[in-house]
Amino acid sequence: MARSPRAGANRPVVAPPAVPPRGAPTAVRRSTAAQPADAREPISRGDGARQRVLQAALEVLDEDGLPGFTMEAVARRAGASKATVYRRWPTVGALLVDAMDATFQPLPVPDTGGVETDVAQLLTAFVALLEHTPFPRLLAAFIDAAERDPTLAALHADLTRRRREPALTVLTRAQERGQLPDDLDLELLTDLLAGPFFYRLFIAHRPIPRELVHDIITHVLPTRAPQGRHDHPAEQSTPADRSAEPTRRPRRRST
Repeated sequence: MARSPRAGANRPVVAPPAVPPRGAPTAVRRSTAAQPADAREPISRGDGARQRVLQAALEVLDEDGLPGFTMEAVARRAGASKATVYRRWPTVGALLVDAMDATFQPLPVPDTGGVETDVAQLLTAFVALLEHTPFPRLLAAFIDAAERDPTLAALHADLTRRRREPALTVLTRAQERGQLPDDLDLELLTDLLAGPFFYRLFIAHRPIPRELVHDIITHVLPTRAPQGRHDHPAEQSTPADRSAEPTRRPRRRST
């Protein structure tokens, strides 16, 4: 019996990949290459998907700066749809803050028992962050965005506060151990310790010398609490006070 021409019409037909032939018109090639990223590689759900978008956000910010930082660009880089990105981050600002916060966590808090050693470890890790990661460029773009958007400015202030906590923790412990004066302003001291690095990098555009960490600790960190004026009279007396004392003549020995 001859097979009907319609036999097998209900069977699913698997189409081959739409690869344009070598001699196809340019318009056909462009339409194929312009397929959305999520059609090529759909992004999955879960924490892995979140990290993938955050990493893509930092890459877009690093390469294109704030003007090129859009939901479309981040979604394209992450291989996600815009709807997927908007479902997690309703605004560009929220995505920017989350990306910075998730990637550049506060530095570990050292606790060696010595304030100089603890501060040296913190500052050394900070220098490594400035020299070996895209953090400076990303921070500059983030600060620029915060200047334009009041909401971002508040979020930037919160991020900055949390990044200062390791230094404040180290200094507070040192103060409790008696290694720093009780009346020392720890917020100001934190500014003085970190400020030179930001100045050299963002303002002066100069490299950070290897000895800068040691020099800052030596000149900025008051490692001894001031003593009372009358605790050690001999050490506290000034040259003028000593010159005012009567001069004693040595006694002659009798022969």
